[in-house]
Amino acid sequence: MQTPAELAAFLRAQLHHHAHQYYVLDAPSIPDAEYDRLFQQLQDLEAQHPELLTPDSPTQRVGGQVLDAFVSVKHAIPMLSIRTETDTEATGAQAFDTRIRKELGLGETDAPVEYVAELKFDGLAMSLRYENGVLAQAATRGDGEMGEDVTHNIRTIAQIPLNLNLAHHTPVPAVLEVRGEVYMARADFEALNERQRARIAAGEKGEKTFVNPRNAAAGAVRQLDSSIAAQRPLSFFAYGLGQISDDFAAFATHFELLMALKVWGFPVAEQTSCVQGAAGLVDFHQRMGQARDQLPFDIDGVVYKVNRLDWQRQLGFVTREPRWAVAHKYPAQEQLTTVQAIEVQVGRTGKLTPVAKLAPVFVGGVTVTNATLHNEDEARRKDVRVGDTVVVRRAGDVIPEVVSVVLEKRLQDAQIFTMQHHCPVCNSPAVREEGEADYRCTGGLFCSAQRKQAILHFAHRRAVEIEDLGDKLVEQLVDAGVVKTLPDLYRLGFTALVTLERMAEKSANNVLASIEKSKHTTLPRFLFGLGIRHVGEATAKELARHFGSMDAIMDATLDQLLQVNDVGPTVAQSLRTFFDQAHNREVVEQLRACGVTWAEGEPTAGASLPLTGQTFVITGTLPTLSRDEAKDMLEAAGAKVAGSVSKKTHYVLAGAEAGSKLEKALALGVPVIDEDGLRALLA
Repeated sequence: MQTPAELAAFLRAQLHHHAHQYYVLDAPSIPDAEYDRLFQQLQDLEAQHPELLTPDSPTQRVGGQVLDAFVSVKHAIPMLSIRTETDTEATGAQAFDTRIRKELGLGETDAPVEYVAELKFDGLAMSLRYENGVLAQAATRGDGEMGEDVTHNIRTIAQIPLNLNLAHHTPVPAVLEVRGEVYMARADFEALNERQRARIAAGEKGEKTFVNPRNAAAGAVRQLDSSIAAQRPLSFFAYGLGQISDDFAAFATHFELLMALKVWGFPVAEQTSCVQGAAGLVDFHQRMGQARDQLPFDIDGVVYKVNRLDWQRQLGFVTREPRWAVAHKYPAQEQLTTVQAIEVQVGRTGKLTPVAKLAPVFVGGVTVTNATLHNEDEARRKDVRVGDTVVVRRAGDVIPEVVSVVLEKRLQDAQIFTMQHHCPVCNSPAVREEGEADYRCTGGLFCSAQRKQAILHFAHRRAVEIEDLGDKLVEQLVDAGVVKTLPDLYRLGFTALVTLERMAEKSANNVLASIEKSKHTTLPRFLFGLGIRHVGEATAKELARHFGSMDAIMDATLDQLLQVNDVGPTVAQSLRTFFDQAHNREVVEQLRACGVTWAEGEPTAGASLPLTGQTFVITGTLPTLSRDEAKDMLEAAGAKVAGSVSKKTHYVLAGAEAGSKLEKALALGVPVIDEDGLRALLA
């Protein structure tokens, strides 16, 4: 067992190592929450054993070092960090307000303290020095006392003014040091990583993707070549001041100086608010927590500051942080855990997704045990192995994902993940089409993982159309084991339906009537309803028109399929893959045996149909046909059905309560027919 001195030495070494990875190399190997946990452990240990406190302890200085490649800058006023409150509940804000009121000597009858509530950005702290309104120097925080001169890179950030706005009545001090945060917006970060992945794929050496926006922003700021920084989209928010000319009239409040910064040309986060007392802080914390995932940039908490600057001066500082401000964090969105297994899950559409089974970890406000690896390429790129220690991220309702592997903790026997080429649910072959990232199960109608989606698609309005078969009913039927395949729909009895939850006798009869009605369909609708990948309505109609029968379509060779309009190599292969599965053919035969019928005829490939080349528009309510039925009849005769009337329209098919389309047809002189006229044309 370690002695307190040994534990303190170990923690100091760990924190120094990870601070070097984070601040100097811009390559963090652990999430912020893990660093905070180690820091808190050392802080508690030093509080219990003051004799262990050393001048070089991470608790006595702001993390970070100056890179040798940059000129050092001594901050006229140290850039100190703010104390962090990790209590994720409202009590963190209430405790801060209670302490402030006590230290200011305020009683219960005194007015609430006014605070400025700000966002805690996840970026890189920056100090901008202006002399006579012109940007003279930009420096990183470094260790708080000494920073790095990165002026050449900061000049590339469009949001940072090179010259202050002098047109306004607010005077500009001769020396003005603005403090703020350089960050990268999420959309810009994703676009940057896409470009990096493309460069890696093209074989460019030395390229890498970035772990998170903060990492990417820090790397950009620390480029020796400013042209590289200019290619990376950085942004900036101002939130305070450092040095300012002695002769400049002092601001009365922190909010007043923020408004002056806006006037001088600096961006200030629009969420920044003046609030009253603990209640105002609690409300801000909750509102920003709810909006966190919708913000275009990352935050990991909020910051509370006493608004009155004279009160800030009265409260002063302790060791490494101001008494008048506190950072109130949200639940960490990244945490460390281990991969216990990697399994493959089958989605509703047959997509195979590798999923990491994790040792339970509390992240993003919930306990997480699974994290997606997206697809085989992503799993290989991140090189996630069974037994690895990984960084897991969860933001809001987003599915948890593995961000990166902590390679220094990898075990020698960590198992490499290999994507299986058979569906883990139905054992059908899994295929990956050219140009796609995902493997998909070819089981289709046979695979139980795809059952609900297959049934809903088959019952769709544009497929065989079972009107009363909705999402909730399908879920009940499948979960209860009543329906396992499409033919089971046509074997449903009244008793099986009426015993379902919230299913009355009338509703059960309506469902059975809808199922019975759906038995009489068309070949294109039936083909579309099978849910064959890449086969949409238009393709199904072309196939039916070309081959004339279901058997001819099922038996067609690749070469024969490629002769059909609207069918290319991908669609042809998808059709062959589907019908090469014996269980899919069996489903078709069973549906036929259950009484599902459609009209078949001679192939019309190359034949001249009666309405070929003519365009129709349908409007209003027809006496006996639905719009879908009328559309099917027209398309079967070779016509095209459009959604709007133009001079190129050949006929408008109008029913009762026809509206603006009829009016436009009359104005353009387009012939108008009714349902009887349609039947006459088709005859």
